[in-house]
Amino acid sequence: MDDSVQKSCWGVTVWTVAVFSALLVLGFLFAGAETVTIAAN
Repeated sequence: MDDSVQKSCWGVTVWTVAVFSALLVLGFLFAGAETVTIAAN
């Protein structure tokens, strides 16, 4: 039973890190695209 709880805990941790990283990357891409657009004008 401990194994399943530990596995579940790691699964939640991995998903949380993955979603957080994806949001950071998307935010960076949008901010970068905005900066490039302003610089081009």
